[in-house]
Amino acid sequence: MFLKKLVVASAMTLMAGEALADCEISGRVNVVGNEFPAIQTVGIGAKECTGGKVSTNLTADHQKINVAGMTGNPAEYTSAIVANSSIVALINEDVIRPLDDLVAKYGQGLKKNQLITIDGKVMAVAFMANAQHLVYRADILEQAGVKPPSTYEEMLAAAKTIKEKGLMEHPVGGAYMAGWNLAQEFNNMYIGMGGEFFEPGTAKVAINNDAGVAALEMMKALSGYMNPDFLTHDSNATNAEFRAGNVALMNMWGSRAATLPDADGVDPAVKEHMAIAGPMTVGGGKIPATTLWWDGWTVAKNISDEDAAATFKALTYAIRPEILNDTTSPQAVWLINGYQPTPAAQGVFDAANAGSVPYPMLPYQGLLHSALGAELSDFMQGKEDASTALADVEAAYTTAAKEKGYLQ
Repeated sequence: MFLKKLVVASAMTLMAGEALADCEISGRVNVVGNEFPAIQTVGIGAKECTGGKVSTNLTADHQKINVAGMTGNPAEYTSAIVANSSIVALINEDVIRPLDDLVAKYGQGLKKNQLITIDGKVMAVAFMANAQHLVYRADILEQAGVKPPSTYEEMLAAAKTIKEKGLMEHPVGGAYMAGWNLAQEFNNMYIGMGGEFFEPGTAKVAINNDAGVAALEMMKALSGYMNPDFLTHDSNATNAEFRAGNVALMNMWGSRAATLPDADGVDPAVKEHMAIAGPMTVGGGKIPATTLWWDGWTVAKNISDEDAAATFKALTYAIRPEILNDTTSPQAVWLINGYQPTPAAQGVFDAANAGSVPYPMLPYQGLLHSALGAELSDFMQGKEDASTALADVEAAYTTAAKEKGYLQ
């Protein structure tokens, strides 16, 4: 699998590359992306370039604005920082350019496994790997007399014990916010149950089955141990609950877990007893209920060659080996020469080594993700059963896929 090789290769590439000279550009750079620390570090690095104008818009709403912001001519954003899933929308809308010529001119220091190639063309440059995995409070589990769970069934049992012993009222955390986050949690659980999203070789969705029902029922069972407002909790809100000492067990992104104890006002017990483990399995399956990801940057199509070159040069400079230090190294599993894996990266490496699968980069996967995010909240609120919810998802996806020409 591409991403597994990519993650493992990054761990083995420990020799620093040649330092880049100071970054001098001529042109406009405007980057849109997510707001977690590793991406903020990349944004800061790009702004160190001189001679041009460099600006960033790093926000949790990046996927709502990146396509629109790159559609105009000239595009508002000269680059979008993306992942496995979000690059598909940009390619489908034809708003990003192949990077082969820019790699040849300015990318000599990039590693082969950083070049994200789709249909034979380099479409993005990856700078980090990511996965969701277990984060827990070792002290709470010890007080409850339970071991760190390796399955979701064990997580449920541990949560039940923690609550019954009065240690925490809502011991489980999860990024179950209605929309993208809720859909991703279903994707994880469905993969762990052994499900396949589509009929082989087609764009016809196939999730209304035993694996889909079992995935939803496990998610509903977990939500019974979450904050009652779980459908409003994205990664930021879930991490805030953990930092406040209200959560003992959660499935969290490696990119977020690494910096969990670092924020101001974190409960001292959280700092002292937070622990990280690999992703869990579910339903007796052997494939972890998670997905492997890369994060990287693109260059907009509807901009001048000068701005494209400036963007590529600035972002390449932003991921040079010299950015790695005691503060930045723990922020991610970096795909950068000289990266030394930190203990906080263990969960992502465990995910890769356990046979986790990459998030599918299918042109129609985003349509299914959107349908899941829009249709599953009624089930999570007890308004309909699992099969009905999945039928609603399939209907919404099928309508969208026909509109896009993926289905007749």
